[in-house]
Amino acid sequence: MTQPQSAQPSPYLPPPTGAPFGTPPPQEPAMPWAKAIAVTVIGFLVAGVVAGWAWQQFSPLAQYTVDEQGGALGEEQMTRVFGPDGTFTAIGFIVALSLGGALFWWLRNYGPWSVAIVALGAVLGAGVAWGVGMLLGHDPLQPRLEAAKPGDLVAAPLELHTWTPAAAWLVGAALAAAIIAATTWRAEPTATPVATTSQPGTSESSPQVH
Repeated sequence: MTQPQSAQPSPYLPPPTGAPFGTPPPQEPAMPWAKAIAVTVIGFLVAGVVAGWAWQQFSPLAQYTVDEQGGALGEEQMTRVFGPDGTFTAIGFIVALSLGGALFWWLRNYGPWSVAIVALGAVLGAGVAWGVGMLLGHDPLQPRLEAAKPGDLVAAPLELHTWTPAAAWLVGAALAAAIIAATTWRAEPTATPVATTSQPGTSESSPQVH
């Protein structure tokens, strides 16, 4: 008499519930391009407005001493001529480093494209900051010198003497992206190989009894 073979569960079958062992976690779906670009543009627009206001408020300006021949800068005031350049550089680097890092972390599912989005946003922020600062604090020097009296002090106009400080925005955003990318790359777990070999079918069946 032959007994029916008893079905034994294979040790390599996935468990009835839950994810199979060794299956990588599902990736987060990337947000639409329009939303990613819109959020980046709005973020750097707002940051540029605030940075431009701060540049106008906190930049040290050289003071011209008015005399009968016009205005002149003393030795001490000459050291403050490039004060707006340094202030713009510091503010732009800090803002781009923090905001660029937050946006890059948020857009990291886009891969290399997230770097391009953040970089373009940083360039936009630098332009907005310069425009807002010039709008609020750039007064032409010559008309004020002509209207002043001898002995008066006239502040130099708020301006950038070179475009190098604007690059601080791009450098700050790129540095934040590089640090986050290096950190997350090192933190990625290595894949664990999963056994795929199966035992012969004869070993899974029970012996027949006659």
